[in-house]
Amino acid sequence: MKMPSNSFAAALAAKEKQIGIWMSMCSNVAADVIAPAGYDWALVDMEHTANDYLSVLSQLQAFEGTSTTAIVRVEWNDTVAVKRLLDIGAQGLLFPMIGSVDEAEKAVAATRYPPHGVRGFSGATRANKYGRITDYLDRINDELPVLLQLETRAAIAQAEAIGAVDGVSGIFFGPADIAADIGKLGQPMDPAVWALVRPAAQKLIAQGVPVGTLVMDPAFATELLNDGFTFVACATDASLLARASDAVLTHVKDGLA
Repeated sequence: MKMPSNSFAAALAAKEKQIGIWMSMCSNVAADVIAPAGYDWALVDMEHTANDYLSVLSQLQAFEGTSTTAIVRVEWNDTVAVKRLLDIGAQGLLFPMIGSVDEAEKAVAATRYPPHGVRGFSGATRANKYGRITDYLDRINDELPVLLQLETRAAIAQAEAIGAVDGVSGIFFGPADIAADIGKLGQPMDPAVWALVRPAAQKLIAQGVPVGTLVMDPAFATELLNDGFTFVACATDASLLARASDAVLTHVKDGLA
């Protein structure tokens, strides 16, 4: 059995626009509902949710066989966590709070087998179909997107150097934490945030590095993609449920006699 191509990895390399959605409800049912929608990528979040390895696994299974690539945001830049997520079949990883070239190199090393990294080896995992994928070791580095999240002013100042680290597939800007870092807590859409992000993003784009983010405004997500961003998530499963449930209740209440 040969390793299938990762469509998201190929799209990043080709700078093709990729529309994403954030999965924060820790629910394989929510993933199963969203999977047929046709998003290019879905981010299963472990940093700000109650997800554990089994709940992540069940969501990966929901997206398997669809056109959506399931990326996992690891809790932290931790070698053991990375090893376990890769072995259960994460199709890509997003590392939060990367603040330096050293941290970027550590993240990449965690995804690579020796001698190019420190990933521990197991011969029979879900990632290699329990030993059935015969070219897994030869191809995994090319088929695994490694995305690094910049979330502070200091990290943004090093964006070009971080983006140039060998093995980095893309740079992701975290507007919520950037906002907090510059004294705009709870204001990820503040112009001051994007005055930092957009020039850094354009420098990375000029360098050939794909850039991405998460915004909750579909119109702004579209604007960013048209402005050169490669991968942008435009909603979360929890926010969609919250907004829809609020809207239905408001509509009915407003119509009561």
